Amino acid sequence: MYPSGSGRDFVTVGMPDTAVRESRERIKSALLNSGFGYPNKSVTINLAPANVRKEGAGFDLPMALGILGAMGVVEASSDTLFAGELSLDGTLRPVRGALSMAVCARARGLRRLIVPSDNAAEAAVVEGVQVFGLAHLSDVVGVLSGRFPAEPARPVTARPSGPGEETPDFQDVRGQTSAKRALEVAAAGGHNVLMIGPPGSGKTMLARRIPGILPPLTFEEALEATQVHSIAGVLPAGLGFLTERPFRAPHHAVSDAGLLGGGAGTPRPGEASLAHHGVLFLDELPEFARNVLEQMRQPLEEGCVNLSRSQMSLTFPARFMLVAAMNPCPCGFHGDQTRECRCTGAIIQRYLGKISGPLLDRIDLHVDVAAVPYQELRGKAGGQSSAEIRERVLAARERQLSRGFYNAHIPPGEIRALCALDTQGERTLEMAVRRLSLSARAHDRILKVARTVADLSAAPQIAAKHLAESVQYRSLDRSYWS
Repeated sequence: MYPSGSGRDFVTVGMPDTAVRESRERIKSALLNSGFGYPNKSVTINLAPANVRKEGAGFDLPMALGILGAMGVVEASSDTLFAGELSLDGTLRPVRGALSMAVCARARGLRRLIVPSDNAAEAAVVEGVQVFGLAHLSDVVGVLSGRFPAEPARPVTARPSGPGEETPDFQDVRGQTSAKRALEVAAAGGHNVLMIGPPGSGKTMLARRIPGILPPLTFEEALEATQVHSIAGVLPAGLGFLTERPFRAPHHAVSDAGLLGGGAGTPRPGEASLAHHGVLFLDELPEFARNVLEQMRQPLEEGCVNLSRSQMSLTFPARFMLVAAMNPCPCGFHGDQTRECRCTGAIIQRYLGKISGPLLDRIDLHVDVAAVPYQELRGKAGGQSSAEIRERVLAARERQLSRGFYNAHIPPGEIRALCALDTQGERTLEMAVRRLSLSARAHDRILKVARTVADLSAAPQIAAKHLAESVQYRSLDRSYWS
């Protein structure tokens, strides 16, 4: 046993950040309080490769074990990956990205992964790696020496499911039949949607009920979404993986780094990536900074966010369904039949000008959400439930999967084959493109939405009526932005 001294020197090299440099005090205290002592000599820890910045407290445990190995307390273990933050008393605290660490361990052919107990559930989801969730540094030493009979954490057996009991139901929303139909179409094809209407018309209520009509997460989708949440450090402790589709609703004051990812040091996922395989709800869309909204073009088009820094480039997945809501003018009553709008034309155009044409082109459905009449507001019937709508959405998505793509994600080269039109449909589309002055991107999105409308009707081919419904979802923006 080495004497319990403070040590003459402790140096960490390899571009450590502040948290890694401060690990010196945590490691010393943890070793002493766990009864292992501390070497009364200089300690130098090299974190390779030297040209990559090291961040976070997850290096505490492997650094402490390196010192214990040099002291002869434990033997080197080449088939085990370690990660964990140390408290001053030797307790292991959870770290970010345990699920990604498990994926990395499996890819490198490692047999074991030792993490804090709070991280064990998420890491154990990955098959092919034994995951040990331990609570104290002495437990880790015991497992390595064979004195502590720890059992590997069991993988979570539950699979992702549909909406939980607390998910709001569409039946709670009075009126808004046309808006509900539009959201059903959007959910069936994974399309982006913009709702425009006065304050209090139910835009937020409708948006928060969309997860209840989406199909359940597949296991692969849940694994991807959970990995993003784990890296961001927002996965609740003890949760193996997400069982419901994410619903993210950032405030309009969010920065570009908060929405798309980034930040000082190693970039972290933003709200767009946290909504991966779920819904990103942007309420009061024109209140978001224009430069932030313009950066949404890439994830809306490609389903990912590419972040380039001087020392690294990262790609975060961001395949989400965008649901946006806005008022028609700053006061909210432009075009309202019962309340007077006091905004001038210049004010309205300045307000709407915050949403650029290229961004609008990437939103498939533009929906009018008018104020609910009193008779409908006081009526007893709330319309169809989320469960009924969800059944139709699931059936439509199954038809799409048989073709290989969700309709919103049909590649450009497949649009003509999967969205073929008859003669009447060609005439309808030509008339719409000319009258509405639609771009090539809007033309493609009309076809994709029409394909979804046909799928909801179980129609093998797009008919003129399906195309007409799709066109009406592109005409609302012309009454405001033209």
